[in-house]
Amino acid sequence: MLGHCMLDMCVGLLPILYPVLTHRFHLDLRTVGLISLAYSGMASITQPFFGVIADRYGTRFIGLALIWTATTFSIIGLAPTFAVMVALAAVAGVGSGMYHPMGAISARAVIDERRRNTAMAVYVTAGTIGVAAGPLLGALVFGLFGAPGTLIMFVPGIATALWLLRQVKGVPGRRRPRGPTRGSAVPVPMAAMVAVILVMMSRNWTVISFEAYIPSWYKSLGYGAAFYGPLATTVVLASALGTVGSGRLADRYGRRGIITGTLVLTLPFVLLFAQFTGPSGFVTGAMVGLLAASTGPLTLVMAQELMAGSAGLASGLVMGLAFVTGAIGVPITGAVADAFGMRTAFRLQVVVVLATLLVTPFLPTESRLAALGRQRAELLAAESTAAAPADSAPV
Repeated sequence: MLGHCMLDMCVGLLPILYPVLTHRFHLDLRTVGLISLAYSGMASITQPFFGVIADRYGTRFIGLALIWTATTFSIIGLAPTFAVMVALAAVAGVGSGMYHPMGAISARAVIDERRRNTAMAVYVTAGTIGVAAGPLLGALVFGLFGAPGTLIMFVPGIATALWLLRQVKGVPGRRRPRGPTRGSAVPVPMAAMVAVILVMMSRNWTVISFEAYIPSWYKSLGYGAAFYGPLATTVVLASALGTVGSGRLADRYGRRGIITGTLVLTLPFVLLFAQFTGPSGFVTGAMVGLLAASTGPLTLVMAQELMAGSAGLASGLVMGLAFVTGAIGVPITGAVADAFGMRTAFRLQVVVVLATLLVTPFLPTESRLAALGRQRAELLAAESTAAAPADSAPV
């Protein structure tokens, strides 16, 4: 959780860096969003690859992922040109792509089966807290040091990584035998898997667009960093509360109903946030964060259960494609803002939410996931029975 928090703090720092960069390099919102595209895009592309590595070799490289990100991200602000800054962001994104599937597998290994939704939500929330702390930290260090303030991430990032390398030795599944995982022969319901991925992608677009452009929008309205920094943090902290709350509710009432309900409730708060600025944004923005981010851990656990034989690949696919959508969505939102204004760009998320509601009937139910689990258990039992005579034969 601490490693996840430190890693995602980098994501929270980037939006606060945008106003500095637009002034320093004379950029528009669409162009400055390329930094998020580079970081999140590279993390997205590499996550399925590292997920396969985690399934095959375990999670013993997880600390190295954090070392890589802390080192490369810390020097982004020292880049002499915007092009070099984008390149460094892409390199830092590789570490994020490595960490996320390995972190999800490590979390799964120490989570009680009966409380998997809640526990995974708590793990995901640690990353959300890191994103939330980013704007507060960024408002302070970028105000004092400008873009070179990214160096603040080096020491805590390396210290956390070294501690993590030591602690992960006791995590079950840190090392895994080579070869296919038993139970992977059970077919994956593709319609359900595609629906899970689409929901995760959609929600990530909304969350990242709000987090990325709240500072720039409120600065253009005449507000200072002392206002838009805490506002951005409030939105992210509310999303952290939403992930934990949704996990508890899903353990009791089921994931598909909670996901559908949060989608419906998001609609009015997106419109209210776009329409009314100022102090009311702390309330409406918090509700958008609370509802939009709450489905993340639920869809992650769904994917892991749909592909139980390849949990690392499932985690990499879901989180990687969600990152891709966020990375592509941020420049799209910025382009709409440049052409029609930020208010219209935020209203665009209503269309995204409505489209997502059409996908929710295809999400797997708890009974469907339980049936898949029984199929895999029966396959494992059959394999064990078939292997028993050979195993017990005298040498």
